[in-house]
Amino acid sequence: VQLQASGGGLVQAGGSLRLSCAASGLIFSRYVMGWFRQVTGKEREFVASILRSGDTTFYGDSVKGRFTISRDNAKNTVYLQMNSLKPEDTAVYYCAADSSYYASRRSTSYDYWGQGTQVTVSS
Repeated sequence: VQLQASGGGLVQAGGSLRLSCAASGLIFSRYVMGWFRQVTGKEREFVASILRSGDTTFYGDSVKGRFTISRDNAKNTVYLQMNSLKPEDTAVYYCAADSSYYASRRSTSYDYWGQGTQVTVSS
């Protein structure tokens, strides 16, 4: 199984970025997909998750109303649209796949992880 995250970069506060995560080696439509982020020295933080069909999403409180998670099961890809970015959004962002039926905010629930993509928001 491979999860390949991309789309990170440097952006000014108030700007936008779109992350992508391409999955291979698994039946993508059978997995809940999630995004997490981590700053060095801190715990991995839940950002968003999306159920298998894509019709239900969940967000962490710090990103609600600014970030949107979506998926394209035909392309085996999950996306994270990030708008109104703030310096505190700076982190390495990871995509993850969870084979359980219900979406979880706990990183320990996820079976597979991507390599991470750096997002840096300057003030």
